[in-house]
Amino acid sequence: MTTSHHDERETGQFETAVQASPPSVNSRPLTATASPDESVLDQIAQRVLWLSTAIIDAANRGRENPDGVKVGGHQSSSASMAGIMTALWFSQLTAADRVSVKPHASPALHAINYLLGDLDEKYLTTLRSKGGLQPYPSRSKDPDTVDFSTGSVGIGATAPLWAALSHRYLKEHFPQAPDAGRFYSLLGDAEMDEGAVWEAIIDPEVRQLGEAVWIVDLNRQSLDRIIPDKQIARLQGMFAAADWQVLTCKWGARIQQLFAGPGGAAFEQRMTDMPNEEYQRILRSHPDEVPERVLAGVADAEESGLRALVESLTPRELAEVVRDLGGHDISQLMATFDRIDDTRPTVIFAYTIKGRGLATEGHPNNHAAQLTESQMHELAEISGMSLEDPWQRFPDDTPAGQLCAATRERLRRQPIEQTRIEGVPEALGWSHKAVTSTQATLGRFLSDLKRGAPEIADRVVTVSPDVATSTNLGGWINKTGVWSLAGRHDWFSDDRERVLKWQEVSGGQHIELGIAEVNLVSLAGELGSTFSRWGQPLIPIGVMYDPFINRALEPWHFGMYAGGQSIMIGTPSGVSLAPEGGAHQSFNTPSVTLEVPELVSWEPAFAQDLEWTMLEAMRAIGRPDGHSAYFRLSTRPVDQSIAGLPEDPVLLERRREQVVAGGYRISDHPASEDQVTLVGVGAMMTEVVGAARKLESFGIRAGVVCLTSPDLLFRSVQERHRVAAGQRSAIAEALFPPDSPAPLVTVLDGHPHTLAFLAGIRGDRTINLGVTSFGQASSVQEAYKLHGIDEASIVRAGLDLLGR
Repeated sequence: MTTSHHDERETGQFETAVQASPPSVNSRPLTATASPDESVLDQIAQRVLWLSTAIIDAANRGRENPDGVKVGGHQSSSASMAGIMTALWFSQLTAADRVSVKPHASPALHAINYLLGDLDEKYLTTLRSKGGLQPYPSRSKDPDTVDFSTGSVGIGATAPLWAALSHRYLKEHFPQAPDAGRFYSLLGDAEMDEGAVWEAIIDPEVRQLGEAVWIVDLNRQSLDRIIPDKQIARLQGMFAAADWQVLTCKWGARIQQLFAGPGGAAFEQRMTDMPNEEYQRILRSHPDEVPERVLAGVADAEESGLRALVESLTPRELAEVVRDLGGHDISQLMATFDRIDDTRPTVIFAYTIKGRGLATEGHPNNHAAQLTESQMHELAEISGMSLEDPWQRFPDDTPAGQLCAATRERLRRQPIEQTRIEGVPEALGWSHKAVTSTQATLGRFLSDLKRGAPEIADRVVTVSPDVATSTNLGGWINKTGVWSLAGRHDWFSDDRERVLKWQEVSGGQHIELGIAEVNLVSLAGELGSTFSRWGQPLIPIGVMYDPFINRALEPWHFGMYAGGQSIMIGTPSGVSLAPEGGAHQSFNTPSVTLEVPELVSWEPAFAQDLEWTMLEAMRAIGRPDGHSAYFRLSTRPVDQSIAGLPEDPVLLERRREQVVAGGYRISDHPASEDQVTLVGVGAMMTEVVGAARKLESFGIRAGVVCLTSPDLLFRSVQERHRVAAGQRSAIAEALFPPDSPAPLVTVLDGHPHTLAFLAGIRGDRTINLGVTSFGQASSVQEAYKLHGIDEASIVRAGLDLLGR
C-alpha cells in the first residue's frame, strides 16, 4: 500500500489520498439471502453511498476555491453509515420519529433527503459553502429536514434522550400536543469517549425512556487510530449496567451461512478473536493475501476444518466474506430493529467498516481522505452512475423509485399549529422584603407567578442538578410538586417537621436530575425546543451554582445553536459566597455569558429588578425570534431602599423600562453634575452606594449607575455604529450622556474586563475593579477587601481618577 499527496497548490495543504484495493473487492455484495424488497434497499444504500461521496467530491474538486483553504468532508464516515441509514429511513421510521445523525455523516443524511424529494438538487454542490449544506447536521441552518443539530461530539448524540423526556413532560401537561414516536441517535463508536454520553446514560430518568434507541456505527476507527478490542465489550457492559437493552448486529447473512457449515465454528472463532488492527490490515490486503492472513497463527487449521473452508473459496470470495458485517447487511439490520424492547432504552452496536465500498475502505488514515477523480469514476461505475451527471434519482417506475415515493409519503409531517405564550405581565404587583437577596427573591418570584399569572406559570418547568433547595426552589416545589417518569412513594409525607415536600406527582413542574450540569443544560435546551418541535412552548428555568456554568458551557452553547431557548440561573455567585471558599467562588461568568449569541445576560441587584427582568426574559421564550437568558444571582442580603424605587407610577414605569433595557441611575442629581461616576452590578451595589456617600462627604459629586445587564449595555454601544434589527437601544447614551463626560469606576463581583468597554462610550478615564484571582474561604468583607472591591477601594479609585 502506498500513499500520495494532492498538489498543495490545489488544496492549500497536503491531504492524504489512499490508494485503492482492487475495485472488485469494493463492489458492495448484495445480501446473500436477500428478498426482492431487500435487494431494492441495497440499491438505495448504494445510491446513498454514491450521493454522499459525490456531495463531498463536488465541494472539493468541483468548486472554485480562491481561499486556498481546504473544504474537507468525511466520505468514509458517511460510507460506514449508508446501510444503517437506508435500513432505518426506508423500512422503520415513521413521521413521528426523530433522528440525530452523527456529525460526519451529514452528507448521507442529505443524500437520503434528496432521494425523498426533501432537498433541491441545487444544494448538492454547496456543502460547506455560504447558504448551503452545513458541515454537520444543523436544525436551524440546513435547507432540508434535520431533527437534531450535531457536530459537538457526544452532545448531539444525547439530545434525543432529552427530547424524549421533554415530550413526555409536554404530553402530560398539554395533552393536545402531537404524539411522538421513537427518538434515534446514530453515533460513532469514538463518540463513546465523551463524558457527556455517560452522564446522560446513567441519569435515573433516562432508564425509563423506552422510546430512545441508539445505533452505534461500530467501525472501530476514530480520527487517529483503530479502537482496541476490549473497548467494545466494556461499552456493552456499561450500557447493560445502566439498564439499557443491548443488541449487537455483528455479522452479515453470507458469513453466517459459512459459520453454520463445515469448518464454520473455527472460522467464526478466528474472526471473533481477531484483533481490530489485524482485521483492518486484512481489509487493506490484496485478495490473494487474504487466505494466508486468515489462516495465520491458527494451529489447528487442518483439524478444525478452517483450512478446507478457506480453500473452498476463491481469494476474491474470501475477501468479500470477511467484509460481510451486520451494519452493511440490510436484512440483519431490519431483524435487529425488530428486537427493540420499547420498555427501556436500547443500544444497537452495528459492526461496520469505515469507508465501506470506497477505495479508502478500512484504511487507518481514511478519516478525512477523499477519493481521487479516477477513484470517483470507479465508484460511479460500480454504482451505475456517472461523475458527469452525478445527481440522478431513481426513475419513478422502478422498484427503488416507488419505494422512495412510498417512504416520502410515510415520513411526510403535517404542519403543526404553533401556540404562542401570550399575556406575560410586566410586573406581578407584590412588594418585596426590605432586606433580601436576589437568590431568595427567585423563590418568591416563582411563588408569586403561580398566583399572579397562573397561565404563564403553568408553562414553567424548573430543572436542577440536585441543588433545588440550595438555590431557593423549595417554595415552588411545595406548590407544584416534582415530575418524574417513575413515580416513587413519599415515605416522609407524614413528617410534620419537614419543610420541603418532595412529592412526585402527576402535573409536577420540577425535574430533578443527578449532579451533572451537562445534563441540566441539555434537557433545558430540549424543553425549550418543544414550541418548534410540537407547537407547544414551555418556559424552562434551570438552576445551578454559578461557578459550574463553565462546566456546562459547550452543551449549553450548542443547545442554543440548535434553537433551544431557556432561562439559566447561576446562584450563588461570586466571592460574595466567601465562606464556601475558592472552589465555589465564580469570577468569569459575567464576561463569558456576555459573549454568547442569542443569550441575554442579567445580574440584577434588587428584588424588583429581578422580577421585572425575569418577566422580560419569559417574554422571549418559545418563539421563533426569541432567545435565552442567563441570570447571575447572589445569596448576599441587600438593603432594597438603596435602589430608590420611585413611588410615582409614571416614574416607576420609566424605571422598569430602564431596568429591562440594561441599567439606570440611582443618583438624585443629573449626570451633568457628576465629578466621577460609579458603576455597579449585582450584590456590589451596597459598596458602590456607600462609596458614593463617602465621596460626597469629601465634597466630590459621585453619580451612581446600577447595571442590570452589562450585556444589553454593550449591545447598545454597538448599535450606535450600525443599523441594528429591531428598535435601537439608547440606554448607553441615557446612562452616560455624551455631553457630560466623567471618570468612571466600575465594580462587580466578577472579572473587571466585563465592564471595561464602558470607557469607550465617551472616552472616559476608567478604573475597573473586580475579581482577578482565585479566592479563599473568608467573611464577605474580608473577600471584598482581598480582591479590592470593598467600599474603601472604590473610594480610592475615585480619588485616583480625580487626582485627589
